Amino acid sequence: MTVTLPPKYDAVEFAVLDDPYPGYRRLREAGPLCRGGPAQWVVTRYADVAPLVGDDRLGAEFDREYHRIALGDGPLADFFGHVMLNRDPPAHTVLRRLLGPEFTTPAVRRRRRRIDALVADLLAPVADGGRFDAVTVLADRLPIRVLAEFVGLEAEDIDAVRPRARTLSQAFATYLAQSERAATVEALVWMRELVSARFEARGSAAGDDLISRLRQVDPAVAGRQALIDNVVFLLFAGFATTTDLLSNGCAALAAHPGQMAILRDDPGLVPRAVEELLRFDAPVQVKSRLVHRPVEIGGRMIRPGRVLVLHLGSANHDEARFERPGELDVTRHPNPHLSFGGGGIHLCLGAALARAEAASVFTFLARRFASMEPAGPAVRRHTPNFRSYLSVPLLVHPS
Repeated sequence: MTVTLPPKYDAVEFAVLDDPYPGYRRLREAGPLCRGGPAQWVVTRYADVAPLVGDDRLGAEFDREYHRIALGDGPLADFFGHVMLNRDPPAHTVLRRLLGPEFTTPAVRRRRRRIDALVADLLAPVADGGRFDAVTVLADRLPIRVLAEFVGLEAEDIDAVRPRARTLSQAFATYLAQSERAATVEALVWMRELVSARFEARGSAAGDDLISRLRQVDPAVAGRQALIDNVVFLLFAGFATTTDLLSNGCAALAAHPGQMAILRDDPGLVPRAVEELLRFDAPVQVKSRLVHRPVEIGGRMIRPGRVLVLHLGSANHDEARFERPGELDVTRHPNPHLSFGGGGIHLCLGAALARAEAASVFTFLARRFASMEPAGPAVRRHTPNFRSYLSVPLLVHPS
């Protein structure tokens, strides 16, 4: 008897594709599961992924050996064992309560004017039209400036943090190549030292930034190193993913001038456009979860100890859930994409902030420019499990 194995999903092979979505479609058509790495199954269909992102039979907390295999010996494995993204309750609950107040929707709303001012400042050189790179001029600069103010970094820290945060974001992948580990460790050590120094500089002084508040936390509630590591995590997680949302969004809108025209006619549609841009080309394509209790998917029982890779990017393009998923439609509503991890306790902490920054950028572009078009070929950053750009050259004309 011939046994037909499910297809194999290789994140590295997909990473080199400018457009992986036709490949994702073929995986969905082949069945509900794909083979991943050792002891891994990859879930690609929306109907399966959506309920699993908040399923308490799965967990985000892996043992140190898992992180050591993926990231190598040294501080990276310990670091990723500390961060909120990779913790389950009760540790996750404590960390989210400590880190969350700055990132609630009301807190972000209070900072919207400041975000708008930063966008206007960054785009001032092209206010009267011209060429600019959406990555280097805008997407690479806005999120880290916003985060620096939230967290409590000094202005002189920003330019040094940005490249190291991007380097450290490489460790988000399910496997970090040997050739990239030394630079990633160096970035982590540098950022830990910076944040630690900022903790010490606060002393007992009160402030309205995150570091000032965390400085007052009782060590019995959360240890100082865990707090430092989670601030480092926020700096690179909030920077890299929002940067990629902005660059992916600018590239998509420039390539679809009709959609940009809709936003110029009605800037009130920008919030829907942000959701559609998140669905259309999600910055984070997958989430990994450890199976704690048996889970049945497509007639196959997944045993405890196995890893499920939930493919958000594939689910967001599932024809069974979204009409014309390959088309960008800034009026799409409802839009139940999974780009912030769907639901459950691990919903992205910075979702409200990322949405606010994207809304500010795309509202500015819609109101200030009569047209926005590519000024040359956009260049992808090919990284496993993420979608981002190295360069998005644009030409804009004022309204």
